[in-house]
Amino acid sequence: MNHLILIASLLLLFLLNNFVVEARQIAKSTTTGTRWVVLVAGSNYYENYRHQADVCHAYQILKNGGLKDENIIVFMYDDIAFNVQNPRPGIIINKPYGPDVYNGVPKDYTGENCTANNFLAVILGNRTALTGGSGKVVNSGPNDYIFIYYADHGSAGMVAMPTGDDLYAKDLIEVLKKKHEAKSYKSMVFYLEACESGSMFDGLLTEDMNIYAVTASTPAESSYAMYCPGHYPSPEDDFETCLGDLFSISWIEDSEKHDLQKETLQQQHGVVRRRTLVDYLDFSSHVMQYGNKELSKEPIFTYIGTNPDNDNFTMKAEEFSSNPSAEIAHSSRLTRGAVSQRDAQLHYLWHRFNRSADGSSEKIEAQKQLQNEILSRQQVDQNIHQIIALVFGEENVSKMIESIRPAGQPLVDDWDCLKMLVRIYGEICGSLSIYGKKYTRAMANMCNAGINEKQMTLASNQACLK
Repeated sequence: MNHLILIASLLLLFLLNNFVVEARQIAKSTTTGTRWVVLVAGSNYYENYRHQADVCHAYQILKNGGLKDENIIVFMYDDIAFNVQNPRPGIIINKPYGPDVYNGVPKDYTGENCTANNFLAVILGNRTALTGGSGKVVNSGPNDYIFIYYADHGSAGMVAMPTGDDLYAKDLIEVLKKKHEAKSYKSMVFYLEACESGSMFDGLLTEDMNIYAVTASTPAESSYAMYCPGHYPSPEDDFETCLGDLFSISWIEDSEKHDLQKETLQQQHGVVRRRTLVDYLDFSSHVMQYGNKELSKEPIFTYIGTNPDNDNFTMKAEEFSSNPSAEIAHSSRLTRGAVSQRDAQLHYLWHRFNRSADGSSEKIEAQKQLQNEILSRQQVDQNIHQIIALVFGEENVSKMIESIRPAGQPLVDDWDCLKMLVRIYGEICGSLSIYGKKYTRAMANMCNAGINEKQMTLASNQACLK
């Protein structure tokens, strides 16, 4: 009798196991459209190692999630892996003592082909507008899902590209509108890592476009580099640069370990928001949501697949807590130190100077580069201050620099005016550096106050060519 019970129990377990497997297969087949992904690292140079590391790591998540290379399009300058300063030639890591994330990454748009124009053409599926690169585009249809992840330096109203012009919020939104009007996707998710990244969508991305956007910061905050020398957790001693970005490593590391058929975009937002919000320290970034937030109820799997190895992972309720005190307490255990993206280059130069041997040529060169960076920053501060004072009066300088529009209102009324001011400044005073781009909000405020081309040109000449 006991023998029959044992056989019946084993048969029941077998049937249950088959049922679970079939249920998984049914769940995975419910996403009938094709998944398309665009990954963008919008910087170059070794000191910006982290952006390409973030993108390479994201690619590995997608591959483990079952996506095909033909549906993954990668923008990266590709000057990091074999850079002479890289202590692991041919290898890129995204966390201290982490695995190589560079292996296998497609090189679709690299070097001089890593441009804003190519990025916009790829989104639209417009091969004729491409200049160089692999020719891969988002050739999506009405039942397809699109995921875009962009890691970069940014400022109010724009994000950078290593080659050519920066990408302005208005131009990005116009392309997304065209994509929507063409009915060439079912829904889209856009993750953006950059300083003041909220300004790329705030007051611009409408719900009816069926796009859910998540940004590393509000329209007026920095985002933060992570895994930096001198901060815990720190990279190995021979790395002189930050390995990742706080928002990016938060969503990537979360996706790496969870069953993404069960975890929703909203749940991931809670996890990432908690990890990046560390109010009691000197750095803090508030992860924001824009567009159609109803899409956040969908499983992450819909857009980036899921690793079968994580099928049995069970989330704990506290991981999704939205209690601010719980967020801060938990975050403090995860992230003990971070560096503002805008100051990451300064941190890199200081670290190089500090670790070089006294009296060495390396020390002298590092000191020179550090001093040049500091002087450059001081000059930009002075230039912008004087331009504003010449046009609007000394008493209005602080207002122009610091004024922030209410949430839900775009950064600027006339985007062509903002582009014009940035162009004039670049032609007369020199292109805005990563640090200098912190003043694009001031320029937007100048546009909103009615500045014209003649006033900007005269003031820039007086401030910069004296």
